[in-house]
Amino acid sequence: MARFRSRHDAPTGRTRARTRSRTRPPLALAVPALLAVAFLLLPLLGILARTRWSQLGTHLTTPGVVEALKLSLLVSFWALGLSLLLGVPLAWLLARVPFPGKPLVRSLVLLPMVLPPTVGGVALLLGFGRRGLLGPWLEDTFGITLPFHTSGAVVAAAFVAMPFLVISLEGALGGLKQSYEETASSLGASPVRVFFTVTLPMVAPGLIAGAALTWARALGEFGATITFAGNLPGTTQTLPLQVYLLLQDQPEAATSLSLLLLAIAMAVLIGLRGRWTGTPLAGAHSPAPATPDFASLPASLSVSSSTSGAAVSTTGAPATERWPLHAEVSGFNELTLDAEAGTTIAVVGENGAGKTTLLRALLGLTPRAHAELTLGGLDVTDLPPHKRQVAWVPQDGALFPHLNALANTAYGLRAHGVPRAEARAEARAWLDRLGVGHLAHRKPAELSGGQAQRVALARALAARPRLLLLDEPLAALDQTTRAHVRHTLRRHLAGFGGVCLIVTHDPVEAVSLADRVLVLADGRTLQDAPPTEVTRHPRSPWVARMLGRNAWPGSATAEGLELPGGGRLVAAEALPAGAPALAIIAPEAVSIHRDRPGGSPRNVWPGTIREITAVGGRLRILVASTEAPDLVAEITPDAAAELGLADGAAVWTSVKATEVTLVAL
Repeated sequence: MARFRSRHDAPTGRTRARTRSRTRPPLALAVPALLAVAFLLLPLLGILARTRWSQLGTHLTTPGVVEALKLSLLVSFWALGLSLLLGVPLAWLLARVPFPGKPLVRSLVLLPMVLPPTVGGVALLLGFGRRGLLGPWLEDTFGITLPFHTSGAVVAAAFVAMPFLVISLEGALGGLKQSYEETASSLGASPVRVFFTVTLPMVAPGLIAGAALTWARALGEFGATITFAGNLPGTTQTLPLQVYLLLQDQPEAATSLSLLLLAIAMAVLIGLRGRWTGTPLAGAHSPAPATPDFASLPASLSVSSSTSGAAVSTTGAPATERWPLHAEVSGFNELTLDAEAGTTIAVVGENGAGKTTLLRALLGLTPRAHAELTLGGLDVTDLPPHKRQVAWVPQDGALFPHLNALANTAYGLRAHGVPRAEARAEARAWLDRLGVGHLAHRKPAELSGGQAQRVALARALAARPRLLLLDEPLAALDQTTRAHVRHTLRRHLAGFGGVCLIVTHDPVEAVSLADRVLVLADGRTLQDAPPTEVTRHPRSPWVARMLGRNAWPGSATAEGLELPGGGRLVAAEALPAGAPALAIIAPEAVSIHRDRPGGSPRNVWPGTIREITAVGGRLRILVASTEAPDLVAEITPDAAAELGLADGAAVWTSVKATEVTLVAL
């Protein structure tokens, strides 16, 4: 029997040889690369080869060496502490804050890495020495003398080692999505709280790597130390300086000490495994793929507030509180938005229309647009984001990966000063309401897409917001999970005392969740109406197509619409001649024929089938024509089989005049 080798079978010898030949580097690159490895490795091998292993213990336990080792550890750890104190804020500033002269500041950070160590020592003398710029003031005011003192060795070590911490941490901060910090701010956390509870834990790998490199570099510092702090036994004579002295009289002992420093450096590098630039924690805890979440929803949704005996709504705030919205947005977005409390508005529009910019303007997080914002009669325009009580759920949920679902949900309450026990009790109640209470102790990486979205929604609602902003909250979910989450969201928004804005590209979400649909184009309001009105008379071709309808722009005529390409469309109802208009044609109103149809249709065009896709139990047929814009028809599979339709087939399409709806633009 013939055997067919699958793509998972082991490759043949010829295949392996071909693979090796493809990856074999050219000699012109391989030889210099090997020489470079040898160049770096040979000195290290020299230390290993020349070490007197039998005398290693004796060399490392002499009083002078032990004293120098203790001093080196003292100086390096103090230098690490000073670097953390000054370098962490500096790294955050460089990564997060735009300011004039940032390239110059970054160059100053890198300067000690390229500066000759002795020059660095001279610079420290001229800056902090007794005759330096700052030295006399330090001595006269505080009695502090840095040169030829242990504190001077600490300053010298920190000067040359701090850049490793700043560069490593800045790289980690640059790789951290700001949506985590912005979401924490929208939940009511102050910038300092965000930094210590979200930013630092998430960049912990970069911080640890930078700290390890900083400590190792400080431990091995020589040139700046001997120039600025001198070589005083017990005061500034660190282990590298001891090696320098021993080279003159006891080279074997110097080699043993060098081996010790080499072993420490290698241990640090091996421990870091090359990850010295650091990676944000989010990369290791990305949300799990979206999978159906069939957890049953709780039967009862009435929960008493843990902070008072008053009844609460589904938002966790007293049911009597109502927060109508008034916003005047300027900048990229130019619009006025008014909504009564309890209103849900779906914000739609094509990419670049300004949907996310609108949400960020209401949050106070973007310079592209500015919002004069009033919530419940209270002007919050000048308040920072964490004091506006505007909660935001970004598209990816932005659950903090280092916190479990319960701690995530309680985060906003804790930021508002609610005691830990009460915050966790209310957070658990919210998770129960959304059907994910049994997942309270799971980290975000252990949640499915639907579960993570429910936790993100619970976290936002638990923060007791006055305005709720959801940026495509269901976009990443599969259809089954989306239906579950949409059902849950609809029930909770029904009792929300504020206003909710939902950015969406899904017509089902817009129709089922929203009381109004706000259509944006180039940052302006194109249409603001109930879903039924937008569905029947969309004023945007993009919205019409989002709703699954054909949308042809043109100019109104006495009979219907004149198309930009010169064609005409006949409609039963006419608009004033010359007015810009949009013709809306439902796909099911389009008929497809293999031959030119006769009878009543007044709109008939020849065309060619370009695409056939299945939607539920029907087929959508895209027909391109030289006499009209592309047209989408929807028919049954049986009708398609009877007509013998296939890609590239020549067909005729027809639409009755009574099936054409004209909308004035």
